[in-house]
Amino acid sequence: MIDTHCHLDVPRFDADRDAVLERAWAAGVEAIVIPAIGPDAWEPLLSQRGPRVQVGLGIHPQLVPSLDPRDDEKHLARLDELLPQADAVGECGLDGPSGQLERQEKILRAHFALARKHRKPMLVHVLRAHPQFMKLIAGEPMPEAGLLMHSYSGSAELTKKYVKYGCHFSFAGPVTFEEARRPLDALKAVPLDRLMAETDAPDQAPHPHRGERSEPAYLPLIVEAMSRVRGEDVKAALTANAMRFFRR
Repeated sequence: MIDTHCHLDVPRFDADRDAVLERAWAAGVEAIVIPAIGPDAWEPLLSQRGPRVQVGLGIHPQLVPSLDPRDDEKHLARLDELLPQADAVGECGLDGPSGQLERQEKILRAHFALARKHRKPMLVHVLRAHPQFMKLIAGEPMPEAGLLMHSYSGSAELTKKYVKYGCHFSFAGPVTFEEARRPLDALKAVPLDRLMAETDAPDQAPHPHRGERSEPAYLPLIVEAMSRVRGEDVKAALTANAMRFFRR
């Protein structure tokens, strides 16, 4: 299994990061993808990259309002310099609750351009901004290496539209929740070869750990929940899809 989205570099793991990794490997996780959320994380995160840890570099849309807009071009230029050392572009995207959507869109378009330039896959966050994101990709060439909708939250009908653009989809802890309906309906609408799994740790811990800190060792719970909906053959597909997407 490959955890395609885990923020293992954040402070909530500082006290026991090595133990978290050991539990992940013991649980059958083969590799972890860690996406940066902002410029301060880029270089420290690259130092963690290794055979079982891949990294993405980007600017998380929730972070945009806290960054000085006068530094946007400087940050994007630095991202351009560092991306050859990374495995993916992101986490990037659009986040409606965070505000400054126009600025978020401008920064996201720059990420698209860098993904095409460096031929890297994109890790995209879209929360309460699907209409804006759909409009953006209608006029923005998709990166050749692919685009992964991380912790996908759209409806089944919206999924079908994203599929036409060639998007891939990753699901996290909410697929295990007892009241889950929308994510399971979306899960059913994704072609098997576009499907991946993630923990989004330390957030979105799956049942029965809901409300606790999530960690990559919980990935089997998410995979099992996905298997109950899509069948046993989904397990092998999730790993094969992630290996192909992240060029393992």
